[in-house]
Amino acid sequence: MSNFQGAAKALRALLAGDEIVVAPGCFNAMGARMIERTGFSTVYISGYGVSVNHVGRPDVGLATLTEMTDVAGKVASSVSVPVICDADTGYGNAINVMRTVEEFIKSGVAGIHLEDQIAPKRCGHVAGKQVISIQEAAGKIRAAARVRDELDPDFVLIARCDARGVAGGSLEDAINRCLAYAEAGADVCFPEGLLSAAEIQRVCKAVPGAILYNRTGVSPNISSEGLQELGVDIVINPGGGMRAAANAMWDYYSAFKVEDNALEERLKAANKAHPLADFHGFVGFGEIRALEAEFLPEEEAAKYDGAIGFQP
Repeated sequence: MSNFQGAAKALRALLAGDEIVVAPGCFNAMGARMIERTGFSTVYISGYGVSVNHVGRPDVGLATLTEMTDVAGKVASSVSVPVICDADTGYGNAINVMRTVEEFIKSGVAGIHLEDQIAPKRCGHVAGKQVISIQEAAGKIRAAARVRDELDPDFVLIARCDARGVAGGSLEDAINRCLAYAEAGADVCFPEGLLSAAEIQRVCKAVPGAILYNRTGVSPNISSEGLQELGVDIVINPGGGMRAAANAMWDYYSAFKVEDNALEERLKAANKAHPLADFHGFVGFGEIRALEAEFLPEEEAAKYDGAIGFQP
């Protein structure tokens, strides 16, 4: 189901509600559909996940704007809940950021986060990060906010601050930057790499507006309820689903190398009780058959009657 209309309004409504917004991470449309079907209100697209799974390279700034918006558009059109996407550094300076915001709005996502790292950036939880000046970073947020206000005022602009994780970076540095980004027009601030519950609470009290927390890496693994008590408004978990999928695929390929057809039969038996046992149904073959019956000539639609032979 396409979610192009009203996605940003829906995300803003969730942010205005009483409950913390929990947005698990995905890197493709299938993962997004699973997130929605398992009951989450919001989907997050991980830049790390897209880089690893679509480019085949680490998260060091190699994924481009067009690659990210291509994934973003496919994800946004596959679910009926709002989608937040990682937009890295905005793929250049403030002028590049203006086009970046425009292209993500066109993709149908509800919001993006832009970070204050230098280019090429690095994953927020690895060593070697560096940040641009606070003045340049605030200028990029102002540029992004202008495009948001002109094209879709509901689009949610999230300013990510990586200052805490750079060499010598302090919590005060992160708070001061978040304050500057909020003043520049960010709807949400995202202080990356916080190290304790006390730090989270301090940021939430010091910075006006909504706060996003990344529950991964060096940051403490605090429950959603605990984060809400600290003042967090959105929590993301970018790589959990990816790691689970990668481990499952590795185990399958390793076993298939040895067991071949015996593994296939064993998995078919085990999958009968799984929520995805009807995999064809989950991916939408039923809806396609209904549309074929409605719009194709009767004799043409009849060709597709009967059971589907392929069993994934």
